[in-house]
Amino acid sequence: MGKRIDYYDDPNAPAANSLVPSANVIVVDDQDRVLVIHRADNDNWAVPGGAMDLGESLVDCGVRETREETGIECEITGLVGIFTDPKHVIEYTSDGEVRQEFSVLFTARPLGGTPTSSSESREVLWVPRSDLGSLKMDRSMRFRLQHWLDSAPHPYLG
Repeated sequence: MGKRIDYYDDPNAPAANSLVPSANVIVVDDQDRVLVIHRADNDNWAVPGGAMDLGESLVDCGVRETREETGIECEITGLVGIFTDPKHVIEYTSDGEVRQEFSVLFTARPLGGTPTSSSESREVLWVPRSDLGSLKMDRSMRFRLQHWLDSAPHPYLG
């Protein structure tokens, strides 16, 4: 597996050559814990998510990516925001793709399943929201989660 390298406002970052809609999902259980993954490609913690496939909606993408990366079935319940900052690019060393950020962040509730790691996730945990700050995360993921934690009254549009 190749590496994922996130760059933010970095003059040495490679130029973007791709734009792919993706979904990330904040799944919160009945104990107010958040489902997180320890990513295999960059060693950071994140909420589940990934690229949208042809023939699926972005909501279906979020549900599928959550199931594939965590083993948890979920139902999308809301929208946190749309994150499309062109200063954030992601390099995938396996194929030379350099993707400009395009992520829609949803909230969800779990319907079933057991936390299970995958080829994309080294570890899957339910974490109390108060512990999210102690996890190593990329700047963009932390920014998205902070918007949700701040209980912003409107979705983030940027």
